[in-house]
Amino acid sequence: MLERLKGGAKPGDLDAKERRIFDDGLVLIIKELHERLDAAVADAYGWPVDLPEEEVLANLVALNRERAKEEKRGLVRWLRPDYQIPRFGSEKEKAKQLEADFGTSAQPAEKTGPKPAFPPDDIAQTGLVMNALISSGGALDAGTIAASFKQGRKVMPAVSSVLVSLYRMGLISTTDGGKTFAYRRAA
Repeated sequence: MLERLKGGAKPGDLDAKERRIFDDGLVLIIKELHERLDAAVADAYGWPVDLPEEEVLANLVALNRERAKEEKRGLVRWLRPDYQIPRFGSEKEKAKQLEADFGTSAQPAEKTGPKPAFPPDDIAQTGLVMNALISSGGALDAGTIAASFKQGRKVMPAVSSVLVSLYRMGLISTTDGGKTFAYRRAA
């Protein structure tokens, strides 16, 4: 279904069975999320958003080859060094951990006690995300907010979902296309 829509089919082109799948599966929402994910990945790699699929694949293969050569030379770009290096790294790597650059500060956060757990229910999640934005006094991204919880990056999709919902309701704003969000203060 999603592939048909990406190929240019319109909801009116669907037969009754396909229309039911379309409606029940909220396909337009999934399509929008796929497009946003594709745009975020393209931005992360510095590629144009409209790059043909074949070129994306060719670029990923070339990047994979480059990373393999680096790893043969001993340079490993760990995404989760605290987890990966103790389990998979050499003794030399354990001594000198290399982290992937995500554009964030490598300075350790100031310890203010144990981090709270990110709650499982939507209402509590929304309250905590709003509180983080209000208390920050500025704009925050989903990764920064997620890092303030015990589960860390694992809750980033849930934090992102809360941020998008709050933005759609007009409670928070963004000035950089949805990378960071700030609480809308009453005028």
